[in-house]
Amino acid sequence: MLRDVTLRDGLQLTGKVLPTERKVEITRTLLALGVPELEIGSMARPDLVPPMANTMDLVAALEPEELQRCWVWVATPRQVARAAEAGVRNFQYCLSVSDAHNKANIGRTAEDSVAAMPEAIRLARQAGGSIQLCLATSFTCPFDGPVDPERVLAIATDPRTDGACDIVLADTLGQAHPAQVAALVEAVGARGGWGEAHRRIVFHGHDTWGMGVANSLAALAAGAAVVDGSLGGLGGCPFAPGASGNTASEDLLFATRPGWFDPKTLAALVDTTETLLSELGEPNRSRTAEGARSEATAFEWVTPALG
Repeated sequence: MLRDVTLRDGLQLTGKVLPTERKVEITRTLLALGVPELEIGSMARPDLVPPMANTMDLVAALEPEELQRCWVWVATPRQVARAAEAGVRNFQYCLSVSDAHNKANIGRTAEDSVAAMPEAIRLARQAGGSIQLCLATSFTCPFDGPVDPERVLAIATDPRTDGACDIVLADTLGQAHPAQVAALVEAVGARGGWGEAHRRIVFHGHDTWGMGVANSLAALAAGAAVVDGSLGGLGGCPFAPGASGNTASEDLLFATRPGWFDPKTLAALVDTTETLLSELGEPNRSRTAEGARSEATAFEWVTPALG
């Protein structure tokens, strides 16, 4: 299953605040096309991540049934409380496995973030919501280099994180390779008890080194239930030097072919992507989107450009 993260991870590095009404339009377009889940914003400080400044305005503009399919990034119990008050019901509690990146991103050690998670879980449940455990830098750290898988497994099996509904394993820098991704997903499932229907494993990949789709397919084969992507491969982490775009949603969908995805849906998705990236002044990194605009007209997935 795909979760599209355009409106959070995708927008982080653009430096532009997309108007709330435009975010609402993109959210509803993606949901209407059949994308099962979205990540729509973050509670990060707007002075540090300006494109997230109007996340709560977006939440206020959406209907409760739409918010049931949307996730919002949080890093502290206080952010969970604020988001819940605004109407958020799906919280992605994020910390970095690497202390160096967690300090750069959140301003505390990984242990501090884990220690605060039981309160975040309590607040999410009090609001009638769900909370994910998201582990950034699950494979490599921009400051410390390779991350020991045992550090990931220690957090995944820590009793303080036990109330999370899902675990997100993030290849923040896009430096992992398929065998490495498969091994970690399998280990988290075997030793952490994740991978059941009510405790999904989510893989969040980046395509920095061209492994985004391959790593995502390896994760799915190893037991992940969800993979993250963004329109046109937009995105990256402002606190991780060397991190470029996410894996393109179009490429993931073309590779996995869920039942709701067909040539007509791809055409609408590519149109949406091209319009958005033009507004933002960002390149389109999706190879599927490029292929869809080719001259191989005998292929049913090819579609002419707008205009």
